Formats: sequence, C-alpha cells, structure tokens
Amino acid sequence: MDSGRVLMNLSANAPSVNRACRRGGSVLGERSSIWGSEVHSGGSESRGLRGDSFPMSSPGYPISAAGGRRRKRALQTFQSPFFDKDRANAKNVAAIILGGGAGTKLFPLTSRRAEPAVPIGGCYRLIDIPMSNCINSGINKIYVMTQFNSWSLNRHLARTYNFGNGVNFGDGFVEVLAATQTPGKAGMNWFQGTADAVRQFIWVFEDARNKNIEHVLILCGDQLYRMNYMDFKHIDTRADITVSSVPMASSRASDFGLMKIDKFGRVIRFSEKPKGAELEAMKVDTTIFGLPPHEAEDASYIASMGVYAFRLDILLKLLRWRYPTSNDFGSEIIPSAVNEYNVQAYMFHDYWEDIGTIRSFFDANLALAEQSARFQFYDPRTPFYTSPRYLPPTKMDKCKIVDSIVSHGCFLEHCSIQHSIVGDRSRLEYGVQLKDAIVMGADNYQTEAERAALLAEGKVPIGIGRHTRIQNCIVDKNVRIGRDVVIANTDGVRESDRPSEGFYVRSGIVVLLKNSTIKDGTVI
Repeated sequence: MDSGRVLMNLSANAPSVNRACRRGGSVLGERSSIWGSEVHSGGSESRGLRGDSFPMSSPGYPISAAGGRRRKRALQTFQSPFFDKDRANAKNVAAIILGGGAGTKLFPLTSRRAEPAVPIGGCYRLIDIPMSNCINSGINKIYVMTQFNSWSLNRHLARTYNFGNGVNFGDGFVEVLAATQTPGKAGMNWFQGTADAVRQFIWVFEDARNKNIEHVLILCGDQLYRMNYMDFKHIDTRADITVSSVPMASSRASDFGLMKIDKFGRVIRFSEKPKGAELEAMKVDTTIFGLPPHEAEDASYIASMGVYAFRLDILLKLLRWRYPTSNDFGSEIIPSAVNEYNVQAYMFHDYWEDIGTIRSFFDANLALAEQSARFQFYDPRTPFYTSPRYLPPTKMDKCKIVDSIVSHGCFLEHCSIQHSIVGDRSRLEYGVQLKDAIVMGADNYQTEAERAALLAEGKVPIGIGRHTRIQNCIVDKNVRIGRDVVIANTDGVRESDRPSEGFYVRSGIVVLLKNSTIKDGTVI
C-alpha cells in the first residue's frame, strides 16, 4: 500500500499557549522555573523551542526549566545569552505521530482498529490529542505513521483534517505514511519498532520540499495530555535531542523509560523500563522540580513521555549512520545517544496519562466525567478537534445523570447514568442503569422500522435494551445488548477470553466486542 496524503489548511496564526505552572512547595516568580538544583536569577530571557520568553507562571500549564548561575533570592531558569539570536519558527518544525504497533496493549479494543483510532471522551479518538496539540502549537507539517488495522484511522484523518469540511490548514499538510514493502532485502520488512518506522521513510525528510525543516517532533498516538510543543527547552540548551518527561510514582516507574539529569537539565543516564536494583538506582529527589515533599516522596522518578524533539540533521545521522540497526527510540536510540550527544530533558508538570492498558484507558476516560477533572477537553484557547459528525442534540426523557458525559445524537429513556461516558448515537431504553461504564455508541442509526422488524424476529437491535444493568464495563461500538441483561462481573474475574460470547475481561473490566450481540437475560 502506498503512503496516502491528506492535505491541510492551517492558519499561520493558530492559537498557542506559553504558560508555566506553579506547584505547591516551589517558589516561582516571573519567567521562572526550576531544574536540578537550587538555581538563581541570571541575565537575559530564556527561550524555548519557539524562542520567545516565558511569562509569569499560571496553574494548569507545563513548566520547563534548566539550571544556571547563582545570584541572590529569586529562582529563575538557566540562561543562555549566547543563544538569544536563535529563534525557532513553527514552520521549521515537522511532527511525526507514531500510529502504534499491533495494539496488544489495548486489545480487544484494537482487534479491528489501530490504537490511535480508539474512541475516548465520548466523541474523540486518541489521534486527536497529538493532532490538536500540533495545531494549537502552530505546527502544520504532520506525518502519521500507520501499520496495523489502519483503515478507520486513515478514514478519520481524511474526514477531519482536510480542505473540505475539516480543520483548515493553509499551506500545511497531514501525510499518512503507511507501512509498505520496497525492493531490496531491507525493504521486505515491516516496521520493526518506532525508530525503524521513521528510518524506512527517512527519504521523505530529505526531500526538497522539506528543506526548511530544522526540528522534528516524535509523538505517540496513545496518550492523553495538553501541551504546547513550541515551549520545549530545546534551542536554548543547544540540545541535539530533547526528551519530554514527567515525575513518576514508584508503583508505575518500571513501565517507563527513566532518566537522571544534571543541574543543567542534561540527561546523564537513561534506562528503559528498569527492574530491581536498576530501578532503585534511577531514583531522584523530585522536590528540586517544584513538587511538594508529600508528592515527591512517592513520585521519585523522572519518566520519559515518549515525546522527543530532534534536530533534523541529528535524527538523520542517528538513524542512517550512527545506529542503523537500532529499531526503537526508547530502548535503543535514546540510551545510546545520551553518551554521545547533548540530550536534554523538558519537565512537564501538567496532566499526562499513557493509555497503555485497558485499566489505564478505563480510568482515564471515567476521570474525564468528574466535576473537578484534572484534564478537560473544554478550553477555548486550546481546543481539541475531531471529525464533524453533524449530529442532532441528545434526546432525554426522565433520566438521572450524575458525573457523566453524554455525547451527541443519543436517545435516553427513563435511565440512570452514573460516572459513565456515553458516546455518539447511543440508545438506552427504559430502565437501563449504567455505573462506571464506557459506552462508545454506534457508527450509524437504525430507523424505528428497522428496530421494530428486528424485535419482531426475536433479534436484538443496536443499543441497550430495557431494564439492563451495566457496571465496570466498556461497550465497544455497534454492540447489541438485549433486555434484562446484567453485566457486573460479580464473581470478580480478573482475566478471561470469551470471544465466541462477545466479550473479554481485562483487569476485572468486561469489554464487549465491537458489533457483538448479548442476548436477552444474559448475566456476565
């Protein structure tokens, strides 16, 4: 399959956010932030990837930092007056969004779709997160690399980010770089990892059309966060590579690449998913990054987000000449480059969640429904984009809805919805009870005549039938659930594979397969 291309028309004046955040226990003044050790005010303004200075910190936005020279009192960022003349332009930055591998982490949701195409938040897909962050950062040259189950992902990109009825991108573009085979022994292999995926399309970045690209962002398609990528501390530090990082709790640290840094923000050690003594050796004192002691006590590691900024010439050199057989950025390229190149860390203090398991996907979704959610899609300054569906408002009759999100075009009748997500075109009949559930909705409507005909034949229409009770469950798209069904996993089963019956159990969560049918009276 040849690589597809979707043109975009992004305004050069796309909104962007350039804020820092104030965390409890830290002392942050104007244009101030903290790296490694106690750092005091220096000379000229600090500049990020975009090159402009940071305003006074505000809650809810990322903080970047670097170490510097001492003076009295005010804590401030590391200064690089010799680099003031260098300013990055968003038009000189390209983004590569990795479309994911075989999708085993989110199986069975990925049995028929790529990870970035998995629905989230009622009406979005995971790919909309990095795409929207790029748009809001003013970055309009975007490549999406796909390989497994990419049909729905390609369709979503074409419908959402194009000239016709999607986001207007001006002279920018989105290009889908689909895994393909080419002549020669090396060209017969599919993507062997994140770095190999980029390597196989390295000729794209050597094309004359990309001659003005100076920096390349490598982004994941399975994370939930809001970031202005132009705030990266990349040019200031003369970085060859910048790794975006977050403080990480001890209970989850072994699932991520961990790093140690010096007082200037340079990564001096990087270990991918360490265990045992190696994990213990990666501990750091995260109070130096502004965390209050009670948070730093548990979040005693610095974890890579899997978000990288490369100088284009360095990226090409690493993939083609320096490490031509290394296939993964996190486990091979970055740990090796730390010893030879200027690899800097960019500390991100806002909300970030890696959607790496069914449990993390489930928890991140339901957290969106809370009234004081740590992450919200509702910000007019940095909106999240998705496919325009042109659906009517949801119709509700005598429903009780608590701490939930209900998307567009739904029909809800005398039902109870508590701490749940209800997706587009969902239909909940009389007496349905949802609690701690994600219902992804349907791709199409069924007319009343079609539904009546199915019921007359003893079949189940799309939606959730009368008096059905669902708890701790993910209902994928186009699922047909009959009447008087109970899905609650009352036996506390942790793992189970029942594809012939239309469901799996992962981490105690029941996952109903897309297009499956659950007959009347079924108990799961």
